[in-house]
Amino acid sequence: MKNYQIIFSPTGGTEKVANAITQNWSQVDTIDLSIPDTNYADISFESDSLVLIAMPSFGGVAPQLALDRLSRIKGNGALCVIAAVYGNRAYEDTFVQMEDYAQNAGFRVIAAISAVAEHSIIHEYAAGRPDLDDCKVLAKFCEQVLEKASSNDFSKPSIPGNRPYKKAGTGMIPKADSACTPCGQCALKCPASAISTDNLKISDKSKCISCMRCVSICPTHARKVSSLMTSIAAAAIKRACSVKKENELFR
Repeated sequence: MKNYQIIFSPTGGTEKVANAITQNWSQVDTIDLSIPDTNYADISFESDSLVLIAMPSFGGVAPQLALDRLSRIKGNGALCVIAAVYGNRAYEDTFVQMEDYAQNAGFRVIAAISAVAEHSIIHEYAAGRPDLDDCKVLAKFCEQVLEKASSNDFSKPSIPGNRPYKKAGTGMIPKADSACTPCGQCALKCPASAISTDNLKISDKSKCISCMRCVSICPTHARKVSSLMTSIAAAAIKRACSVKKENELFR
């Protein structure tokens, strides 16, 4: 059995979760869904593979861009674990979206994991997560998933979520201030190709998915979202984020 992880991790939180889940797998090859130039239709899995698919939850739903790229991959009946990573508020319909797209791509979903990572915009929420305790829990989840797979139990997990899915909200669009050098890293690394090298200071609103990669990688911290809108958003979700959420396994 070959092991893989398919990840969409603009700011690194989902990648940390994925690596914690797969830390005890013998060898793991990674497919990165954040690279626009990849021909995902050329990616095909062996039927006896075990694949982790990990995505962040943005406002309770998975990023459509990542789902669309996943839909082009050929699962060929490979076993699959889906992981929804969220910033301690809620993952809502992320699981059912990921399950539907994974199944339509030919994967067999046998488990689902929800995991908390530091909020990509309001960093005070779930700061420092996944931490050491989280990683231990996620590794334990992985052991249980491996036991299920090795026992030839390929049953679908019962997971929370609604169909039809909730509508994706309007995200905050980062802009660059006078500290921009401009080095062009934001344009080079943007998963949605929303930043033009001809005008690095703004993002194309029709393309930007508010993933915050450009903010997280800017070497001069020039790219930011509106501080007023961030304060309003922080206040709106403060109550939901006040209680520490635990990671969950569904199998």
